[in-house]
Amino acid sequence: MSDAEPASGVGWRERARLFVQRFWQPTFACMSCMPGSLAELGSIPHWKIALQTGLLTGVLALVLTFTPAARLFARRWSNASLVAMLTMIGDFWSHARNGVVDPLEVLATGLVSGLFALVASYLLEDRARRVRAVWARLSR
Repeated sequence: MSDAEPASGVGWRERARLFVQRFWQPTFACMSCMPGSLAELGSIPHWKIALQTGLLTGVLALVLTFTPAARLFARRWSNASLVAMLTMIGDFWSHARNGVVDPLEVLATGLVSGLFALVASYLLEDRARRVRAVWARLSR
């Protein structure tokens, strides 16, 4: 989607891609920021909260594609900032439904998710051109 393209110009394929990205980034950010993350990696309640965070963030991002705010997803830094904010909302909601909310954990989860989005934008743009270039150099 280009900067000049209206929000109504977002196609379903782009929306599906955006939802998947906004699902995995917050889910893994939540898993990495929850206390005891490594020890609780196989914990069902731990995964439940992380998946709820990712799902809500993905749904919120999907809803935003129907508004003029969809343009924010087209720029690297505004996308990362928006993902961080949406993740904080999703993480707060998930933890509030399942117990006590730790504001520092919510903030950390949002920041990590925003960083995931920023790194992914560099690595995966242009059909992962940078990753393919590194792979080509390593496989010589």
